[in-house]
Amino acid sequence: MIDAHHHFWQYKQSEYPWMDDSLATLRRDYLPHHLKTEIDAAGISGVVSVQARQILKETDFLLNLAAQHPFVRGVVGWVPLNDPGVGGILEQYAANPRLKGVRHVLHDEADDQYMLRADFGAGLGCLAPLGLRYDLLIFARHLPISIQLVDRHPRQVFVLDHIAKPAIKKGQLEPWRTDLRNLARRPNVYCKLSGMVTEADWTGWSEKSLQPYVDTVLEAFGPRRIMFGSDWPVCAVAGGYQRWFKALGCITASLSADEQEWIYERTATQAYRL
Repeated sequence: MIDAHHHFWQYKQSEYPWMDDSLATLRRDYLPHHLKTEIDAAGISGVVSVQARQILKETDFLLNLAAQHPFVRGVVGWVPLNDPGVGGILEQYAANPRLKGVRHVLHDEADDQYMLRADFGAGLGCLAPLGLRYDLLIFARHLPISIQLVDRHPRQVFVLDHIAKPAIKKGQLEPWRTDLRNLARRPNVYCKLSGMVTEADWTGWSEKSLQPYVDTVLEAFGPRRIMFGSDWPVCAVAGGYQRWFKALGCITASLSADEQEWIYERTATQAYRL
């Protein structure tokens, strides 16, 4: 099995300003030996490490860890996509076979239209020729804008992180459900079942409260375009790795063995060319 979404960091307050007091449990180092304990308990053999800082040394950091730990099958790093010289930067990093994609924290940009900027689009256009994927990190409100982005780049493979962060805590399905179905009509988009428990009530979520959201993703994308992700260690604020993994296992238990195999291994392997 593959965990298609997690993070590593060596904590410094200045580099992780988004970790406010409500996220105090995250204010420490989370490194490969910590994750290995979690994935061994879950029976997972490989992972995809995703950027948490928007600096090139984050990509270097993750690629160095991947070189030291074979269970890190791939890295989704960060590069300055709006830099006119990003093509050369990408060629340099793409020479490392462990780099599978890049991501920008779009949902933190003050301008919701940031992803449609010409300079950002030019950088994004450099990814497909290098076989690199782009992880979409957005809120539900960004889905219509993201559809415009995807339509501008039909040859680019996109991976939607955290099912676009719907308002699970409020039990709100619309307009997220309609917009997600619309995005899913684009065959070059995959979706990660990840990050859901942190959008829910951290102490009060249940399988029942998550079920409508998982069902929507299954209906929209189908198992062959869905992959499991833990969002570790962020999930630690809402029950932790094992609780989320077991809950999703219960929610997907009615699926066939083949469908579960796609969600827990084959989709990630295919999407990221692991």
